[in-house]
Amino acid sequence: MATQDGSEEVIMETEAQSKEAEPLGESVEKGDAESLSDAGNATTQDSSISNGDDADGNQEMVDLKIIWNKIKYDLKIPVDSTGAKLKESIHSLTGLPPAMQKVMYKGLLPEDKTLREIKITNGAKIMVVGSTINDVLAVNTPKEVVQQEVKAEENKKEPLCRQKQHRKVLDKGKPEDIMPSVKGTKERLPTVPLSGMYNKSGGKVRLTFKLEQDQLWIGTKERTEKVPMGSIKNVVSEPIEGHEDYSMMAFQLGPTEASQYWVYWVPAQFVDAIKDTVLGKWQYF
Repeated sequence: MATQDGSEEVIMETEAQSKEAEPLGESVEKGDAESLSDAGNATTQDSSISNGDDADGNQEMVDLKIIWNKIKYDLKIPVDSTGAKLKESIHSLTGLPPAMQKVMYKGLLPEDKTLREIKITNGAKIMVVGSTINDVLAVNTPKEVVQQEVKAEENKKEPLCRQKQHRKVLDKGKPEDIMPSVKGTKERLPTVPLSGMYNKSGGKVRLTFKLEQDQLWIGTKERTEKVPMGSIKNVVSEPIEGHEDYSMMAFQLGPTEASQYWVYWVPAQFVDAIKDTVLGKWQYF
């Protein structure tokens, strides 16, 4: 009986252990399934994480078209951002450092004013001109060489307004319909063409700065010539004696001075803005 009872006890204990093992396997399988389910849920949550743009969600936004190097970029930015902040966003889009950017919207864009103050609206086109640091370092710009040579020659010559070729135009006197001038001030380019001036032949000429196309339009009664600003090698100017609130100015359209296109009676307040816009001196440091 003891042996038989002992055997029965061993058999019963074995069966009990087997029954206890089965739920353990089921719980492991259930645990694995729950772990996989949790992992799946975690993956779904990760994919819905914000990109960090939520901060701008409550701000009034404006959609802009940024044009640089003949490429258009779409940019959405708070309308209360300053011009400096816009330059940072353009840097992110194009890789062009803010210090190398000339940003234009109805003239040069001020850095200290907001887009709202400048009255920039949805769909506005922002023209950006500039070269990356690598571009500047890689190219020995002919413009710089030409400008240095012209400056050296100017120091040797008599004042331009006394030279015979210019005297015959200046002796006609100041045009009656010339734009008003302000001596001793510097202003941004006007939104309208500069008109009422004379060219070398004594005919009327107007200058239109098409910033979005990066072109200078030289218009006369006969025709309008559209000149890419990048092709203009140099710009020289000199105040007119006796009328220092106006200047005579030449755009060098080719490699030599023989290609200079002269314009007379340019209002003094726009001279620096014209040079900066055409030559892009801000690009070089």
